[in-house]
Amino acid sequence: MNRRWKNPPAKTVIDMRHGPPAETVIAQPRKTAFYGFALTNTARLGELAALLALGLALRQDLPAGEQAAPIFVAPFVATAFTLLARANGAYGLAILRSPVQGFLHAASAWTGAALAAWALGFVFGAPGLSPRGWLGLWLAAGLFWLLGLRLLAAFAASQLSRLGKLDRYVVIVGGGPLAEELLGELANESLSDVRILGLFDDRGDDRAPDMVAGFPKLGTIDDLIAFARNVRIDQILFALPVHAEARILEILRRLWVLPIDIRLAAHANRLRFRPRAYSFLGDVPLFDLIDKPMSDTGVVVKAMFDRVVGMALIALLAPVMLAVAAGVKLSSRGPVLFRQERFGFNNEKITIYKFRSLYVEQCDYGARRQVTRDDPRVTPFGRFIRRTSLDELPQLFNVLKGELSLVGPRPHVVNATVAGRAYEEVVDGYFARHKVKPGLTGWAQINGWRGETDTLEKIQRRVDYDLDYIENWSIWLDLRVLALTPFALASGRNAY
Repeated sequence: MNRRWKNPPAKTVIDMRHGPPAETVIAQPRKTAFYGFALTNTARLGELAALLALGLALRQDLPAGEQAAPIFVAPFVATAFTLLARANGAYGLAILRSPVQGFLHAASAWTGAALAAWALGFVFGAPGLSPRGWLGLWLAAGLFWLLGLRLLAAFAASQLSRLGKLDRYVVIVGGGPLAEELLGELANESLSDVRILGLFDDRGDDRAPDMVAGFPKLGTIDDLIAFARNVRIDQILFALPVHAEARILEILRRLWVLPIDIRLAAHANRLRFRPRAYSFLGDVPLFDLIDKPMSDTGVVVKAMFDRVVGMALIALLAPVMLAVAAGVKLSSRGPVLFRQERFGFNNEKITIYKFRSLYVEQCDYGARRQVTRDDPRVTPFGRFIRRTSLDELPQLFNVLKGELSLVGPRPHVVNATVAGRAYEEVVDGYFARHKVKPGLTGWAQINGWRGETDTLEKIQRRVDYDLDYIENWSIWLDLRVLALTPFALASGRNAY
């Protein structure tokens, strides 16, 4: 079976709640990350604010001489509760869906925070911080508040799940009895948000039939890579024997370029480990093989950071961009902006904007030839804006559109080559740099690897730095790159 998924049609998706297949269009955008982030953080902030307000309200019943202490104690206890609740997983989506489990997790954290405050009160002799005083009343009333809040959170989660906003889309790698057993176990779980898209397997014999437990085989591993470029997949599950190391490693070598969590199902493994060695999909144990570079929360935080800082930079640099636009227009005939197709997140093709720096009749939209030192195609003014990277400023609008990030691997031209060969042919795992959104500036650029890539070493080193950034991403690393970018631009090294 050799299918290509450039324009994927409606496919059979198995609804794990009801069993029979339901036709749905899986190519449509799904904002799971946003809705999950919004739900968990609303629950966290809502409980913090509600408990703090309750504690301060209850202090009104205290004698006048004891009303001051709760003003200082209440924020400490409420914050300690939030930290404890987060540490014990009280804000995980699976916990928020269950009002009973959610309340038990929250109640244990709330009790722990209150007992810590009571211990401090006992040591320092504060009469209000005792089970019989204000603290005890706050603890008891807080439990009722938490019960109500958790019921509300579970209702919100159920409504979002019913609308498909929290769905997790999963594909299975492998076929035969192991896959059938895995699908059977998943079908028995109360996983209201899990949707199985189908199976992928390189084998074409009886070990990998076209249907397994009612789920279709959609193609080979190569088909899966093409499929994942066009359809959002949240998780890939390997239904393979744990001892099949060679086969697992060979498939991982091909799939690691995808920005997707990859797990190995351990349900049939006879060797059992402690629960902490596994992650779980329902009660099905999984070995974590590859994690996507950013959690759902990280994706949303980075997107918010990009939008806010991007808008601020556009407002701050608007006079500079107007001056550059005037310089481009006055120095040579032709349009001010230059548009070019480049690789974006997950190999998506995007159109980026630049101030035109080449003579209009010399513009190379397909990047068949890189710009070199003293390139006659570059206008005098274009040479200045290229050396200072002012020609890149219109890409701030790509950031606002969500196509670029402020920091990330620089977007390469789709047909870029070095020594007559495509980048992906000379750099192993080249497409792994597209596991995150490309950036206006990047880790490679501030380390001196910007500009022309005319040798194999230059493109290899640039990709090495890109992968290092992806592996170690944090918002603090983004801030560091942004802070160092002006110094890298000032050097003008390798920029022609």
